Amino acid sequence: MFVATLVAVETLKQADIAEAAGRLASAGCAPVDSVWLDEGKAADIFFGSDPVTARAALTDIGDRVDVIVQMAAGREKKLLIADMDSTMITVECIDELADYAGIKPQIAEITERAMRGELDFEGALHGRVALLKGLPDSAIDQCREERVVIMGGARELVRTMKARGARTLLVSGGFTRFTGPVAAEIGFDVHVANVLEIADGALLGTVTVPIVDAARKRTELEAAIDGGIDRGLTLAVGDGANDIPMIEAAGLGVAYHAKPKTREAAAAEIVHGDLSVLLYAQGIASADWVRD
Repeated sequence: MFVATLVAVETLKQADIAEAAGRLASAGCAPVDSVWLDEGKAADIFFGSDPVTARAALTDIGDRVDVIVQMAAGREKKLLIADMDSTMITVECIDELADYAGIKPQIAEITERAMRGELDFEGALHGRVALLKGLPDSAIDQCREERVVIMGGARELVRTMKARGARTLLVSGGFTRFTGPVAAEIGFDVHVANVLEIADGALLGTVTVPIVDAARKRTELEAAIDGGIDRGLTLAVGDGANDIPMIEAAGLGVAYHAKPKTREAAAAEIVHGDLSVLLYAQGIASADWVRD
């Protein structure tokens, strides 16, 4: 049995559910039942076959409605592995840090191309960090305090999953000076990221190697699986090309407001809503979310 979870940014209508069930029936996916998770907000439609066809059939259903299609069994996950920049927070930290050096447009262009998969991630990282050489160390904390905003639904997602026995891991191609405080604020168990090299109160324009890249992100996922977590019970979420390997390897890989290559690689995507969609996707209604 499979399930399609519909989550609206504003209002999910009974007519949207009926239309979705009709599309599934027309596509030969054999819908059998539908239930509200939160009336007017999120609902599940259970069906019998062909999740790939179902996902295609439900594209652009309703008004700003996200749809996650997956197997019904094992939908509640025991591992969350997540990207940070533009996923768990609303900004790209290196771009914002570059603003304090007066070179944000130059670095942001490289970041965008790297996240689209148009540039080698490692080379792009070293090149951008080199441009920050000489920036005062104090700018990092100032940037974090002034620019970093936690993504909507992030706290609820992580804290609810942890309360229900899941392990949570923040893995970023960014920097530990950001991931440490962000992980603590949201509630992640572990954070992994690159280390900026600093001396005499200023950035040296380098990071320690080996860097945290796409391969390292997948390695962290595989290590958790080797530690005893069933692959089918893992959830990976990110937005950039360097998230693709972990997204492809997870039980449920989700592209979050993502770049085109990442969307193509993912089995599911969030286009309209925030990270709370991933709680509904696990069958968890808002009354059961942990908010503090």
